[in-house]
Amino acid sequence: MPNARTARLSRRGLLAAAGALGLGAVLTACGDDDAKDGGADTKGSAKSGPWSFKDDRGTTVKLDEAPKNIVAFTGVAAALYDYGIEVKGVFGPTTTKDGKADVQAGDMDVSKVTVLGNVWDQFNVEKYAALAPDVLISTMFDDAGTLWYVPEASKDKIAKLAPSVGISVFDRQLTAPLQRMWELAESLGADMTDAKVTEAKKRFEAASERLRKAAKAKPEIKVLVGSASPELFYVSGTNLSIDLEYFKALGVNFVEPTEEAKKATGGWFESLSWENVDKHKADVIMMDDRSSAIQPADITEATWKQLPAVKAGQVIARSTEPILSYDKCVAPVEALAEAIEKAKKVS
Repeated sequence: MPNARTARLSRRGLLAAAGALGLGAVLTACGDDDAKDGGADTKGSAKSGPWSFKDDRGTTVKLDEAPKNIVAFTGVAAALYDYGIEVKGVFGPTTTKDGKADVQAGDMDVSKVTVLGNVWDQFNVEKYAALAPDVLISTMFDDAGTLWYVPEASKDKIAKLAPSVGISVFDRQLTAPLQRMWELAESLGADMTDAKVTEAKKRFEAASERLRKAAKAKPEIKVLVGSASPELFYVSGTNLSIDLEYFKALGVNFVEPTEEAKKATGGWFESLSWENVDKHKADVIMMDDRSSAIQPADITEATWKQLPAVKAGQVIARSTEPILSYDKCVAPVEALAEAIEKAKKVS
């Protein structure tokens, strides 16, 4: 997908840029209050009878039966897979350059799904139509109902082929979209009483409590959230992103860019040259784990290597676009808890 150095700073271009950084999108529009609340209508099931689901736009999709031919953004498909719901097609980061599953594909067997587009602004409408889709599902990084990774240029053609469901991942804590994905999976026929599912939720709750205790025990530990590109280093603010809002609510002490610095990106992040990467002092650094970002082991900038947290080995991965199943959200919470528990004050 494009990153900040190549995306045009239009409303859609800034959305693409922010997505590449793992810091969401920067569109601001009035949303439906009902959609913000995430009310659900999950009548019916995959077993029999009509199906309907009220998404986070406040739109209720109604079908004669539960959808069988599902097409979804890769991360959504990965979450549904964890609940036993498989999709026919995906769009979004699915495979890496060597053909392996992208981090956002989770446990899916990517060889068994039709990939409609693997990068930003890529979506094969003809292949989509050939799948005879019953519904398209994606996340949303704004209050305007913009479906993540559905291209602006072809969105109208795509919309005519099947109804869509949007799950919001904008300006709310992680637990809210986790619950919405749970409700969606249940409506599609997933067995939410299955031991694997219920145990994953318990593990997530336990991990969250561990993080809360770690943050309370070591409030002096400062955590910086970053993403790397060849030209720039991006420091994320904690507002708007579902994972960071949740971690902050649990007590994690985050480094925050100044409001002035975030203005250009609608409040999401601050852009720093590599010469100024030491502007903010931090004890732990969380780095964007997606394939669109340079990974810590591949950063060659001397200024990066001299950061106290880097020298102390206190750098961890961040699941920037969390796969919204409880199973996949356990590890990121545990990793941050462990990092804070073990961290030495180096800032």
